[in-house]
Amino acid sequence: MRKGLEGEGYWVDAAFDGQLGLSMALRGDYDLVILDVNLPQLNGFEVCRRLRAERPQVAVLLLTALGGIDTKTEGYDAGADDYLVKTFEFQELLRVRALYRRYHDAGPGRVLRVADLALHLATKRMERAGQPIALTAREYALLEYLLLNQGHVVSRVDVAEKVWDINFDTNTNVIDVYTTNLRRKIDKDFSPKLIHTVVGMGYALHE
Repeated sequence: MRKGLEGEGYWVDAAFDGQLGLSMALRGDYDLVILDVNLPQLNGFEVCRRLRAERPQVAVLLLTALGGIDTKTEGYDAGADDYLVKTFEFQELLRVRALYRRYHDAGPGRVLRVADLALHLATKRMERAGQPIALTAREYALLEYLLLNQGHVVSRVDVAEKVWDINFDTNTNVIDVYTTNLRRKIDKDFSPKLIHTVVGMGYALHE
């Protein structure tokens, strides 16, 4: 992977255990961190969790041999931006271009807004009516997707596949649970309500 990415013009440093990787990521000025889940000393989930707490502006791509929903859920909850299941073709790894653009184009001042809600993309900070509100990684990803599509209806399938890159199971209510949690944080004590259910279709965010 290192040779391939360097061949694409990226400057790459490599670490072979989680503790060293975390130390390098916190000391260096990196745009992107690619983490294997199964790392010695400190696994990829824990590295991601600690890195996200210290460096929210760094994009994180997780690699794993385990492609189940539970594993992906743990990765996204740890703060990962994207997931790649091994084995994969090298061309698939070049999704790092999109991750880089997402963070680089955000810039230090880019903010998504609706009513009195503001989502600061570079720092992953959210506030409503000037009040900071803490979000989990999944809640943040869901809110960002709704804001990017504000005024439009997004289905549960859209959220599962485009936000968290998982196959949607029609028998699960996981999307509804996260939407309810997000509503509790951004709508319960504020007016106007912003997240609306469109019966039989999905959700829409608007005033």
